[in-house]
Amino acid sequence: MAKELLLEIGTEEIPARFLPPVLEEMAASFRKMLDSERIGVGEILTWGTPRRLALVAREVAEAQAEVTQEIIGPPKAVAVDAAGQATPAAAGFARTQGVPVSDLIEVDTPRGVYLAVKKSTSGRPTGERLPELLPGFILGLSFPKSMRWGSETITFARPIHWILARYGGAVVDFQVGDVTSGGETRGHRFLAPQAVAVADAQAYVAALKAASVIVDPAARRALLSDQLAQAAAGVKGEVVPNPGLLEENTFLVEYPSVVVGNFEDRFLALPDAVLITSMREHQRYFSLRGADGRLLPHFIAVNNTLTRNPDVVRQGHERVIRARLSDAMFFFQEDAKTPLAQRVDALKGVVFHSLLGTSYEKMERFRELAVSLSRQLAPELGDAVARAATLCKADIVTEMVGEFPSLQGAMGRQYARLSGEPPEVAEALFTHYLPRHADDELPPDKVGALVGLSDRLDTICGCFGVGLSPTGAADPYGLRRHALAIIRILRSQQLHLDLVAAVAAALELLKDKISRTPEETALEVLDFFQTRLQRLLLAEGFDHETVIAVLAAGCRDVVDAADKVRALAAVRQSPEFPALATAFKRVINIAQGAEPGEVDPLLFEHPEENLLYESTELMELEVGRALESRDYPGVCRALASLRGPVDAFFDRVMVMAEDARLRRNRLALLLRISRTFLMMADFSKITTS
Repeated sequence: MAKELLLEIGTEEIPARFLPPVLEEMAASFRKMLDSERIGVGEILTWGTPRRLALVAREVAEAQAEVTQEIIGPPKAVAVDAAGQATPAAAGFARTQGVPVSDLIEVDTPRGVYLAVKKSTSGRPTGERLPELLPGFILGLSFPKSMRWGSETITFARPIHWILARYGGAVVDFQVGDVTSGGETRGHRFLAPQAVAVADAQAYVAALKAASVIVDPAARRALLSDQLAQAAAGVKGEVVPNPGLLEENTFLVEYPSVVVGNFEDRFLALPDAVLITSMREHQRYFSLRGADGRLLPHFIAVNNTLTRNPDVVRQGHERVIRARLSDAMFFFQEDAKTPLAQRVDALKGVVFHSLLGTSYEKMERFRELAVSLSRQLAPELGDAVARAATLCKADIVTEMVGEFPSLQGAMGRQYARLSGEPPEVAEALFTHYLPRHADDELPPDKVGALVGLSDRLDTICGCFGVGLSPTGAADPYGLRRHALAIIRILRSQQLHLDLVAAVAAALELLKDKISRTPEETALEVLDFFQTRLQRLLLAEGFDHETVIAVLAAGCRDVVDAADKVRALAAVRQSPEFPALATAFKRVINIAQGAEPGEVDPLLFEHPEENLLYESTELMELEVGRALESRDYPGVCRALASLRGPVDAFFDRVMVMAEDARLRRNRLALLLRISRTFLMMADFSKITTS
């Protein structure tokens, strides 16, 4: 009969950011451990608060599964003599395995018939195995930082104070460091610190709730969300959404209790981003907005205790936030005294990377690149792009960004407005950072998009050029994120950028910094972009062969490549496509390696050659018109029109004729067709069987 395992590790307060990853790891690691031990298990739940990590495993088998092992011995030819009697080799093998010779069996193997023995090993009771497994499981959990305490040699996120371990209601006895497991948990450190005996998971959750601990993070988050909404409604406001802050506060407390505080109206003169960031980063406070969308002079603080006198707690929070906002007001007023343009020279003292120069040098490079891109993609925005690129990193040296690095870009926009910069320039100082992460918004403006593209291209090409490309899971400079951002921006803005030329231009501007050849670097960078685009398209649900076929034909233009994938994916749904693709592949395969040359219609011997030639010329005209208007479904339709003439050609015409002139002429025609096909995709990559 399966039983329930309840495990709790009680500790000093673990940092909030450590908890979500380790709870996920606990479930996966525990299941893997039991699987390796042949112990069946059902549902596994993990819960946690700052002072405890808990695991509940349901339907844990009472014993390890029995295992049957087949052990191969000597070949039959060696183990059995001509009379069918066991030889010393067979007797020796049986003796080493602890079985009589009569228990040996014959088994067929790729190398012939061998003698073998089957041995069954019964599993040990789970109750006996758990005390041996759980100490290693606990100490095997990983954290960003671990510590030792007292005279202990073991390490954990924070010192361990107690361990609750029950299997089927019985205590699992083991020791971790100087802590011996037991059957008790402990309540809230201040509200109910006494030990509480619990028999199973249901009693555990109920006992902790009675002891002012909500152990399930989901329940704690829901309770906190309700409290925040009610508190905000009390001052006729709404909480400014911040999922990350909600998650952090969930793991900062064992039982949330909120209080609404106030600050002086004068602080509302600060930009919203400054107020929100100051309250969030310094104190983990929630900001509030009114019905008109403006920030209110209130905040919500989350406490880990139920307060007897909320006014005293509120006043304490208000004193702290008043000091923080006063600092922010000082930084903002001091920064505003200096026009943003006058701060650009200070970037000469900010090192971007020791191998790639200062932030000022980087700005000069990507400004030139941005202006070049704007000439190609948006000539009317050249002046705004140049100005935005010049100013976009200047807020790095302000007091406000020095205090709150996350405000980079937001403060640049604010200070640019105060300095009288054009609106499109000021906005681009913020939007050129977008997207900052996978789920972030994309820049809505072309000025910010062009500056952001150039900034990221310079970073990617520079890092690859000095040997700082990503390796495995390591990507310290976020190059994968930058490449994906470039692809998403190009597709969002429908910017038909020649990526090959753009990479070459970026590397030319970096020629005095990079240590690798531009040619080698460009190949790696372009392959890097193609890999990112391939993964993005696959994640969007496109078929692997379709994506590979299009990208194998080239992806200089990210937008075009994605549109071609979409068009080809639609064509592949038609019942005629397999036959069509077979014809395409036959053309490409035969033409491969052929020397280019002019097709001479006077050398045609069969009407099918004339038909294919005339059909090819018409198809090329239609493909040219469709490509010019980027009508890729139209390209596919034009290519498909060649199927009949191609089939007829192969049915009646011997391509590899003995006459060299005829052979070259026919191959030249097929090569011409093949090159047109490759403007859309490499159909040889598509399976048609």
